[in-house]
Amino acid sequence: MCPRHYAALAATPIVDVMKPSTQDTVIEARGVSFAYQARSGSAKTPHVAVRDVDLTVRRGELYALLGTNGAGKTTMLEVLEGHRPAMAGRISVLGGDPSDRRHVRPRMGIMLQDSGLAADLTVRETVALAGAISGRRDDVDKVLEHVGISHRSRTRAAQLSGGEKRRVDFAMAIWGRPELVFLDEPTTGLDPASREALWSVVDELKSDGTAFLLTTHYLEEAEKHADRVGLMHAGSIRRQGTLGELTEGGVSTIRFVPPEAVQGLPLPLAGTENGLAVIETRDVQRDVAALLAWAAGHGHVLRRFSVRESGLDDIFRTLGRRPEGQEGKNK
Repeated sequence: MCPRHYAALAATPIVDVMKPSTQDTVIEARGVSFAYQARSGSAKTPHVAVRDVDLTVRRGELYALLGTNGAGKTTMLEVLEGHRPAMAGRISVLGGDPSDRRHVRPRMGIMLQDSGLAADLTVRETVALAGAISGRRDDVDKVLEHVGISHRSRTRAAQLSGGEKRRVDFAMAIWGRPELVFLDEPTTGLDPASREALWSVVDELKSDGTAFLLTTHYLEEAEKHADRVGLMHAGSIRRQGTLGELTEGGVSTIRFVPPEAVQGLPLPLAGTENGLAVIETRDVQRDVAALLAWAAGHGHVLRRFSVRESGLDDIFRTLGRRPEGQEGKNK
C-alpha cells in the first residue's frame, strides 16, 4: 500500500451498507479497512489497524476472531459494533449499519473486555439500567439467575470480585436474548466452574438462533466452542474456517515412555520431552497402528501413551512467519 492509499484510508469514509442477506447472515464485511490518523504535525503515515478484511457470521453460529497481540481484533470489533466508522469496505450487521442506534443496536448485545461498572450501583440496578437502555425486554431476576449472580444482586459493583464483574457484564450482554452478541475476552477472571456455566448459556442461546462473535486468548475455548475461526495478524485475516479445515494436514505428535529397545522403533523419533519419546506425524491413524503393532509384536508396553493432534496453538506459532503475498483469504 502506497502512502497515498494510507492517507485515503485515514481521511475518507466510504462504507456502503449492504442489503440484508438472503442466507440468514448476521454479519457480512467485505474489504473492511481502518486506519488511525497520525498525530497533528507528524510526518508519519497513518497506522492501518485493519486491512481489507472479509468476514461472515451466520445466525446460530459462534465465530471466534483470534490473533496475535496488536493484530487488529479490537479495532475490527469496534467497527462491527458501530463504535468506529470503517474507512473502506462494505458492512452489514443484522441487515443494516451497525451504528444505527434505532434499528440495529437494540438487536445486539456487547460484552466489552472492561465495561467499567458504576461502583455505587448494585448488581440488580446495574443490569436493570443496562436492560432499559438496550431497548429489549427481560426480567432482571431471571437474567441474574441465568448467569449465576443472583446471590449478589444487592451487592454494589465496587465490592464484586473480578469474576463476578464478568458475570454482570455477561448478564447485560444477553439481556433480552439479542440476535447477535459480541464477547470480548468473556471468561477472563472466571474460575473453571463459572466458565462452564457461561458456555452453557452461550450454547443455549445459540440453539435459539443467537449469533456470537468471540475474541479470546484461551485457544482451548475457541477450539471447543467455535463453529468457525478467523486468525488475524498485522491487520489481516490470514486464515479462516472450521477447526478441522484449519488444522488439516498439520503435524500431530505421539508421546510415550520409550522402551529399552527404542532403536527398533518403526517410526523416526522427533526427539524427547520430559522423558517421553516424541514422534511427529501427518497421518495419525497409520502411524499409531504401526507403533502399536510393533509394541504388541515385541511385548513392549508403551506407558503414558498419548496422541495430540495439531491445534490452534500450532497455527498461531506460524502466523507471524507467513511471507507477504501469502495471506490469501480462506473460505
